[in-house]
This record gives sequence, C-alpha cells and structure tokens, in this order.
Amino acid sequence: MQDVASVMRILLRHRPSAGRRLTRTAAVALALSLSSTAVLAYADLLPDRFDLGLFDDEPAPVPGSLPRVAQRIAAGESLRIVAFGSSSTEGIGASTRAASYPARLEALLRRALPQLAGDILVENRGIGGEAVDEMLARLDRDVIKPAPDLVIWQTGSNDPLRGISLTHFRTATQAAVARIREAGIDVVLMEPQWCPALDATPGADRFRDAVRDIGAELGVPVIRRSDLMRGWIAQSRLTRSELFAKDGLHMADGGYALLAEAAAAEVVRGADAAEDDPEPGPTVAE
Repeated sequence: MQDVASVMRILLRHRPSAGRRLTRTAAVALALSLSSTAVLAYADLLPDRFDLGLFDDEPAPVPGSLPRVAQRIAAGESLRIVAFGSSSTEGIGASTRAASYPARLEALLRRALPQLAGDILVENRGIGGEAVDEMLARLDRDVIKPAPDLVIWQTGSNDPLRGISLTHFRTATQAAVARIREAGIDVVLMEPQWCPALDATPGADRFRDAVRDIGAELGVPVIRRSDLMRGWIAQSRLTRSELFAKDGLHMADGGYALLAEAAAAEVVRGADAAEDDPEPGPTVAE
C-alpha cells in the first residue's frame, strides 16, 4: 500500500550525479498531495535534488523504469499520459467524471511537478465492459497514434467475466505492450480490482496473476490494485461502502481517490528508477 512513509522511501532512493534531476520540491509536493501532514517530518531528510540522468548511448531501460517520463520531467517539458482500459478507467461507479482516477491523477501530478507549470495532461481512454480484444482494436487510435509519453493500461477485469481464454489474454497483452514500447511510449500496467463480483468468478485471480507475470517478464511496472484495495480496508483507510460501488464490481469515489495516489507514486517511482543504471554515460545535451 502506498502510505506516506513508503512514498518517501521511494523518493529517497537516488544517486547524486551531474545528470538531470527531479527537484526536491517536486518530491515533497507529491508526498504532500497524498493526504497526510505527517510527511512534513520527512522533508529535511530529502536531498536538494533528485538525479534523473539520461544518456547519449541509450542503455537498456532498468526494469520497472519509465525512461520517457524521466526525460520529459528532466527537461521540464510537457507530460502526456493516456489512461487506457475499461470501466475502472472510464470511472464507472464514481459520482462525477472529475472523481475518476485519471482526473485525480492529473491533479496530483500537477501539484507534484510544479516545474512543468501545469503542462500535464491525463487523457481518459477507458470504455466500460471491454475485454482485451476490444481494447486492442482501438490501440492504434487511442494509444499509438496520439504518441503519449506514458500509457497506464488497466486490464484483466472483464476477461474472466466473459470467459476469455487466459492464454489468449496473456499472448495478446504481451504483444500489445511490446508494440506500445516499440513506439517509444512508457507503459504501466494496472491489474484487476479486488471485488465481490470477481471473487465469485472462478479463475479470475489467474488474470490478476497474469498481469503481474507480464510485468515481471517485460520489466513493466504493475499497479497491484487488488493488494492495495485489501490493504485500504485492513488499515481502515476506507470502509467497504467508501471503496465499492453498490454493484459490487466497480470502485466508488474513495477507492478512485486512493488509486490515483498509487498511480502518481508509480509514475514518480518509475521516473526515479530510470536513472539507476550502474554505469551511466554522458548526459544528453538538449
């Protein structure tokens, strides 16, 4: 679960160098946006700047890193994210469009990255009810052609509900992730939610595990939403009625708010990891 202390530990993992850096202000701003004043106790522990070195020889990305996002932040350039997926991305169960996780994520990142002067856009490309084949049918239109810096792909919820083959889901998802990365777009995967409807669906947990396995195999970050949701309940951050919509499948406003926090932390984590190559080359000249 993304509590304040764990987020601060993520941000503290860095190595000083002459490369480009994520500022201390941005790190503190992200932590402050995660619903706690306790983070102030950590502020003095942060170094003045966070290194996000980028190199001329373009080494292989560190597994779990977001090199394109790191480059945009380091250069102070605009950051464009596509939130791709089904109903959890569209925001079904939220009281308003503004309460969906993509809208909340955009607001969090704008506060966390003031050096980008608000030039951060999170486009909601979620369509409720879609399984993997329907999402792949619009992959070019909604992800590849717009050429965002990052896609956060929420997937694997509807496939078990509709009897999609696990093998087909895995193969199709792997191929799509490869296409997205070949287009120079960073990828974060988001696994299915924990919810009563999926708990009652035989084999649904295998799709969650498949998303995790694909992330590990391809070196792509995975937002472990199922674990996060269980943790929010176990630690009394939300009640079940605050977490789940009445249909027992979708999230409610409280869940979407914490999901946006987890996604924001993953974006910062992935950007920070992009500079963890043990033998960096010279810094890119812009």
